[in-house]
Amino acid sequence: MNECYCFSLKRCIFAGCNIQHHMSGFFGCISRRECVNDVFYGTDYHSHLGTKRAGMAFYDGTKFVRSIHSLENGYFRNKFEDELPRFGESKMGIGVISDSESQPITITSHLGRYSVVTVSRIDNMQELSERLLQKRMHFAELSGSDINATELVAMLIGMGDTIKEGIEYAQSQIKGSCSMLVLTDYAIYAARDKFGRTPISIGKNDMGYVCASESSSYTNLGYSYVRDLGPGEIVQMSADGVREVTPPGCRKQVCSFLWVYYGYPSAWYEGINVENARYENGAAMARRDADIDIDYASGIPDSGIGHAIGYANEKGVPYKRPFVKYTPTWPRSFMPQNQKMRDLVAKMKLLPNEKLTRGQKVVFMDDSIVRGTQLKDNIVKLLDTGIKEVHMRIACPPLIFPCRFLNFSTSRSTYDLYTRRVIRDMEGTDNLTDEICMQYVDPDSPKHKEMVEIMRRHLQLTSLKFQRLEDLVAAIGLPKCDLCTHCWDCSSYLE
Repeated sequence: MNECYCFSLKRCIFAGCNIQHHMSGFFGCISRRECVNDVFYGTDYHSHLGTKRAGMAFYDGTKFVRSIHSLENGYFRNKFEDELPRFGESKMGIGVISDSESQPITITSHLGRYSVVTVSRIDNMQELSERLLQKRMHFAELSGSDINATELVAMLIGMGDTIKEGIEYAQSQIKGSCSMLVLTDYAIYAARDKFGRTPISIGKNDMGYVCASESSSYTNLGYSYVRDLGPGEIVQMSADGVREVTPPGCRKQVCSFLWVYYGYPSAWYEGINVENARYENGAAMARRDADIDIDYASGIPDSGIGHAIGYANEKGVPYKRPFVKYTPTWPRSFMPQNQKMRDLVAKMKLLPNEKLTRGQKVVFMDDSIVRGTQLKDNIVKLLDTGIKEVHMRIACPPLIFPCRFLNFSTSRSTYDLYTRRVIRDMEGTDNLTDEICMQYVDPDSPKHKEMVEIMRRHLQLTSLKFQRLEDLVAAIGLPKCDLCTHCWDCSSYLE
């Protein structure tokens, strides 16, 4: 049985549908037939996980062919569609959509030539890069002015005697989290991060295999689900099969936010469907709202919708859409990268419908409160359209501790987290230790209740409630020790 390990460690803003969480998603395919289109469309199905850069790399039987584009002023499909012919009739390739560095990275080492894509957050980047520089190695790729994390991983792999040993070495040196695909001239290696915080799903058809961050990315391509990789597991994929080269570890810490926010509704992780988990999560909140009198429930598009449908079904009230997202020119929730423009996009994108708001008492559900401007703007819009009562239900507990593992809810300052700013003002100090913040974790504690009441008044809400952690864990359906819940209760494995 897994054990849980804990470690210590006045402006309101709301994330809503414009949360600036950073993740990435990748897709790989190896087949007995041409697979360029499968990699192209499979990678495109990860567009909800990143909007900064994207890339693909193929081995065409004689050479590696790579392409990388910025997505900050366009879309994956538009950027890469015209380039597909240059990848020829390649039967193996990988793709990635990222909110961080340029990928894939292709390097030549004593192991031969290989391309790497990662979904990672490397806490000890500086330490590892300095160690390599001291060995007189150099870095060619930069992410802004920083060393490219994926190139660092590719170089660490090159320090092994085999690709397998190189991946194992890289995983042993990285503090944080790193899942990766490695394309060689004979196979694709897929390696899940040490504690399985990010997923890797394997699919197959009669011609070959795919591996992906999102299981639903290959369904329309004609592949059927095989299995998920375990935490720390490494497999070698060929067109004929998947061979385990490093067995999975016994400790698992899957990011809970995959079900709350990140995951596409049709995706499955650890055998649990995202949309169904959101239904269960909303239903759990409805059961704790027995005394509330409302006309209907609604979700803030898009990630609040599943939670709100679950709430409405359990509560026995209608589900309606007083907000609709304008998608023809504002389809992407993460764009653009400039904060001022993000705030404007968030404000412009959701349109209120006064027909459904005037004189109404409504419960709204959304995934989290982080640091954006969306909730404040949306409440003003609702009040302007004559809504009578605004009850906000948040599908997870308050985000108190910045993520250390997936670039989620991270920034230069912990005070970008709205909850931290409220706690800072309540405590009257900028020196918020983990011990101080832990006093606000228990939803039944006086400090937690006072914190939520301050938020409610400031946001001009009729009522505000956050999901209880035990209810969220139950809605997901995995044991708590198999989930990473660090951002809510500061509990996780140390790496």
